[in-house]
Amino acid sequence: MKRLKQIVNQLKLTQATPDAALMREFIFYSPKMPLRLHQEQLIAASKQFSLPVFDTYFTNSNVTINYFSWGNGKRKVLLTHGWASKALDFYELIIELQKIEDLEIIAFDAPGNGSSISEFSNLMLYADSVKSIVLNYAQPDVLIGHSLGGMANVIALQALGLNPHLLISIAPLIRLKENFEQSLDSVNIGVKDQDVFFSNFAREFPVPADHFNLTELYQLSPDLDHFLAYDPADHISPYPFLKEFLDKYPTISSKPFEEVGHYKILRSVDVIEDIVKRISSLPVP
Repeated sequence: MKRLKQIVNQLKLTQATPDAALMREFIFYSPKMPLRLHQEQLIAASKQFSLPVFDTYFTNSNVTINYFSWGNGKRKVLLTHGWASKALDFYELIIELQKIEDLEIIAFDAPGNGSSISEFSNLMLYADSVKSIVLNYAQPDVLIGHSLGGMANVIALQALGLNPHLLISIAPLIRLKENFEQSLDSVNIGVKDQDVFFSNFAREFPVPADHFNLTELYQLSPDLDHFLAYDPADHISPYPFLKEFLDKYPTISSKPFEEVGHYKILRSVDVIEDIVKRISSLPVP
């Protein structure tokens, strides 16, 4: 978090001519929050292992992703956290999922988040972390993703051609470019300089940021049981984008949860209860 504050202060001091490298660092650097005692205790009770993910975007080398699992059931549940987050931000959900018989709950710290060391991160590294667990450890029966993790789950499943028993998206990001714009607006970066950032982005990745629009990218089967939970007043994942997405894919079931916000939705008793019910009602393998 200290480094992010430094970046923000530097950008605000150079608003007239913001440095392109600093804007890039601002977008791709994920701030880290330390574990709290109860999260450390849950980590200590987990099985811990690491898997490599090749970083084609920043280092052109393998980065190590730390994974955690609880239980040894036949049915596998994978949790994919959002930006500036970590596996144990699912703490309350993990506690309740542990009460379901025959589950193994798997979570991970994406590159540059939590305990997985990397200077920078992005959406595709999140998706590649999901793919790594599928290819090297276990194929999840249920995937749950929050925010950027919801988008990453969809991209990973489509790349692998998988159709899980249940996909749950909690306040998923729909349009990545607009999220970047929102972040740059927050530090008073003007449109002209944002255009510089987006031009550089398209050369580096090499697709434009607006390529990552879930309404256009989504190709999962309409037969997939996909549930989406959201707060209509969420300012990180705005409802107009969600509505456009849900209108285009009417087979996705959705449910609003009022006044929980983008981050606190993960700790919402009602959201967790709904998720637990859906997983508990799946047929026994």
